[in-house]
Amino acid sequence: MEKSQRNIKLTIAYDGTNYHGFQRQTNAVTIQQILEEKLGKLFGHQIKVAGAGRTDAGVHAYGQVVNFYTTGSIPVEKIPLAARGIMPPDIVVLKAELAEPRFHARISAKGKTYIYRLYYDKLSNPFHRYYAWHVYHPIDVEAMHQAAQIVVGTHDFSAFRAAGGVAKNPVRTILEASCLSKNGIVEFSFTGTGFLYHMVRNLVGTLVNVGAGKICAQRFAEILASCDRHQAGATAPPQGLYLKDVYY
Repeated sequence: MEKSQRNIKLTIAYDGTNYHGFQRQTNAVTIQQILEEKLGKLFGHQIKVAGAGRTDAGVHAYGQVVNFYTTGSIPVEKIPLAARGIMPPDIVVLKAELAEPRFHARISAKGKTYIYRLYYDKLSNPFHRYYAWHVYHPIDVEAMHQAAQIVVGTHDFSAFRAAGGVAKNPVRTILEASCLSKNGIVEFSFTGTGFLYHMVRNLVGTLVNVGAGKICAQRFAEILASCDRHQAGATAPPQGLYLKDVYY
């Protein structure tokens, strides 16, 4: 990094419906691509952003964090409003800060909170279609909440990881987990020091089996201990998942 460069940290929110995830791809539009293109125009030079989490296609974020280096002179406090004029309406810069030179949005992160939303109804709600998973059968929220406590702590989460992830170590630490219902929406929350590829969606897909009475909490614990992905439930769809917070 040149001495004249600043390391800028942005907190952004986005609706992931129209994007093929966060990470740049050669044949699809992504959040990273839009950020780099628009910020490049704003600062007058090519920008490369690093993100705290590589959210998948259709996944949303309340508090994604990115950082980038720039020689531009725009004051940090003016970046959110300046970005508002060039970003698409489904990507918003909430906050801009001057970071330490070595700060990296992903490597420096100490933990994250993901939430997952679903609802039960015999008929689908068109207004939830891009933002929650529609479950057709009744579900026991308290049973899912109690089963979710089983994952709190440090475990090998191989049973809930998807193929294709880059992490070699499947051990992760979950600090808090919950499942609550409010205004007809069931919301899972997981706070941890790190997450495997599709880990939250696979946890939710299996916990819904607990809520439906297909498996009990003891069986859920056995699936976790088995480290066998084939024993766990199906992967919950992406539209219910949100990256809520990143902690440093």
